[in-house]
Amino acid sequence: MKSITSMKYLSLGIAAVFLSACGGSKSSAPEVVPTPAPPAPTMMSFDVSVSNVTNNQALSPIAVVLHSDQYSAWSFGNAASVELEVLAESGSPADVISAATGDAVFATSAGADVIPPGMTDTVSLEFEEQAAVELTVITMLVNTNDAFSGMQKVDISGLEVGASMQLNAPIYDAGTEANDELAATIPGPAAGGEGFNAERMDTDVISRHPGVVTSDDSYTESALDESHRFDSHALRITVTRTL
Repeated sequence: MKSITSMKYLSLGIAAVFLSACGGSKSSAPEVVPTPAPPAPTMMSFDVSVSNVTNNQALSPIAVVLHSDQYSAWSFGNAASVELEVLAESGSPADVISAATGDAVFATSAGADVIPPGMTDTVSLEFEEQAAVELTVITMLVNTNDAFSGMQKVDISGLEVGASMQLNAPIYDAGTEANDELAATIPGPAAGGEGFNAERMDTDVISRHPGVVTSDDSYTESALDESHRFDSHALRITVTRTL
C-alpha cells in the first residue's frame, strides 16, 4: 500500500511541475510594438530679392523677416525701436534680426553686404508651412543720417510655388537723428562719419522722408551732392515662392 501511495504522490508532483511550467510560459513579457515616428513637417520657402533703384545711395545689408500678423518692425507716426534706430543710423541689420523672435516669427535672414546702386541681393528662407505668412524688409540709405526703406506686413500667403510678386518700397525718416547731412554724422561712403548714436536728436517720430539737402542746393556744409538725391522709393522687392 505504501508503494502505491508513493506513486500517487509522485504522479501528482510531476503534474504540478508540468502545470507550473505551462503557467510560466503564459506569463512571459508581451511583445513590444515600436511607436511610429511622426511624419516630417511640410516646409515652404521663399527667395526675397532687393534691387537698389537709386542713383547714388548705397543700401545697407537687408533685414528680412517672415512672420504672422502679430509681428511689427515699426509703427508709422510713433517712435522707432532701438533696433530700428541702430539700423537706420548705422546700417547694421543685426539688432533687428536678433529681436525678431517668438512664435510670431517664422524665419529671418540678413543680407551679405551693402547693395550698390543698380545691384541686387537675394536671401532664401525656409520654414515649416504656415497658413498665413507676411513679409518685412528693411534697409538703410547709408548716405543719409537716418533714412531707411522697406515694407512690412506684406501678405504673401497667396503665392503659389513658382509665383512672384514685386513691390516698390517707400523711404522713411526714423526721426532719431537730425538730417543735417554733415560729413561727421553720415556713415556712408559719401562722408564716412558716425553711425549709431544713442542720443535722439530729432522728432523721435517715424515719417516719410522729405529728401536730402545737398551742396548743390547752396548748403555748403552738406557732404552730399545732387547724385545722392532720391525719389519716392529706393528699392524694388521681388518675392518668389520656391517650395
